[in-house]
Amino acid sequence: MSDAKWALSDAPSQAGRVAVITGANSGIGFETALGLAILGARVVLACRNVESAQKSRGQILEQVPEATVDIVRIDVSSLDSVRTAAAEIIECFDPIDLLIANAGLIATARLQTADGFEMDFGTNFLGHFALVGCLIDHLAPGARIVTVGSIAHRRGQIDFDDIGMNHRFSVASAYARSKFAQMVFADELGRRLSASGRDVLSLTAHPGSTRTGVMRGHNRFLVWGYHSPKTRWLRKWFVQEAPQGALPTLRAATDQAVRSGEIYGPSGRLQFTGDPILVEARNEVHDPVLGAQLWDVAEELTAITYL
Repeated sequence: MSDAKWALSDAPSQAGRVAVITGANSGIGFETALGLAILGARVVLACRNVESAQKSRGQILEQVPEATVDIVRIDVSSLDSVRTAAAEIIECFDPIDLLIANAGLIATARLQTADGFEMDFGTNFLGHFALVGCLIDHLAPGARIVTVGSIAHRRGQIDFDDIGMNHRFSVASAYARSKFAQMVFADELGRRLSASGRDVLSLTAHPGSTRTGVMRGHNRFLVWGYHSPKTRWLRKWFVQEAPQGALPTLRAATDQAVRSGEIYGPSGRLQFTGDPILVEARNEVHDPVLGAQLWDVAEELTAITYL
């Protein structure tokens, strides 16, 4: 396992490459888009809120005036929106070199997507499963798919007899399940890409404990701990800011030494903070039987079949 320090300045040029990042209008997604723009990639901000994405585009161009930054509207919680956005990407852009599944949420209650899925599972996992399926034939040779997971995956459980979480639900368990599913999917995706002979890598990154807007509106204690000016002195020990939190994703997307199936996260204690390094997930993430079962469920629910 590499423990070498890594910074954006260590990444090779991404000039001539097309990078699509979901949820790129704020937080880790924005910092990922900015980093790739700095490296010379053509960046596509794939976002639900177009107005917010336009502001983010302007901020990127202020820092990188020569960058090419485009916007595609996508609501990952809606399969119709995913299909529409994918069709636009295929029509408007050259083959994709980097597809970064970053968008995500933590629902504040038991909610459903427009397609009737539990909100976290439907958005964080199923929406990205569908997006990859729609774009799989529009990926360039040597492309990378980077799934942004979470250390919360360690607590995730998938009850295939209760995919809707109709019998047992909590905000924390729904989010953990969705991130666990994403990481199992990324691992299974890597196996299937390899078996099919495709020159595409599937990698996972997680930002550790990073301060973004995703927790606003949730547990008051967590919001206070992550965002109150009064806790700034304490946060530095267990929380990092979005630019640092984006580095595992950027390393997975650009480091020439990466291998399909690898996971990148912070180097510090409990993988909360620190420089981006190769890290380990819980063993179940790599279970091929679980991966195949989850894949079958995703195909059935989304009606999208690939690999």
